[in-house]
Amino acid sequence: MLPHFTIPMGRYTGPKTKVSRRYGVPLFGPSKSLERKNYPPGMHGPKGSRRKQSDYAIALGEKQKLRYQYGLLERQFRRIFQNALRKRGVTGETLLQLLETRLDNVVFRLGLANTRSGARQLVSHGHVLVNGRTVNISSYNVKAGDEVSVKDKPKTRQLALRNLELTQIVPVPDWLTVDRDALKGKVARIPSREEIQPMVNEQLIVELYSR
Repeated sequence: MLPHFTIPMGRYTGPKTKVSRRYGVPLFGPSKSLERKNYPPGMHGPKGSRRKQSDYAIALGEKQKLRYQYGLLERQFRRIFQNALRKRGVTGETLLQLLETRLDNVVFRLGLANTRSGARQLVSHGHVLVNGRTVNISSYNVKAGDEVSVKDKPKTRQLALRNLELTQIVPVPDWLTVDRDALKGKVARIPSREEIQPMVNEQLIVELYSR
């Protein structure tokens, strides 16, 4: 029997399509419902979405989109932003890099899990190795050259193989390399903004936190 993974309390567990429709982008992956109804949910249909938003509301929406995409609570997201602020370079791009190089996201990008929440569970339950050592902290940031793999246990391998079957048509980003047979991957380099292809204007998020 495969291990049962639950979603940690405090994270969004409601209708994902509704959230994606609210922001107009597939935050949780491709959605046929979003393609059919490319306007926010509510009583008024497409006409109800034409109200002009303030600059603050637009910036807040960008932050919420990024937070939902990576499955983070506000305090977690703010902590990552503060970390980005302390580092050299462009704060917005650094923020995206810190989010993208989280261990749970890397496990998801490698196809070892078919959702970020599933990847987070793999990590937190101690099924993931970084350079051969168990790391059970989802927010752990991998570095260039790090190898990410799953433990050599029957149940863990069975789950990872099933996920790889589900994600085999999803391309692995160029900044990662994957060995599907060995159930492992490697961080070739830290991704650039162009490689991350964000669904948001991260500069608006920087300006929002700078108010």
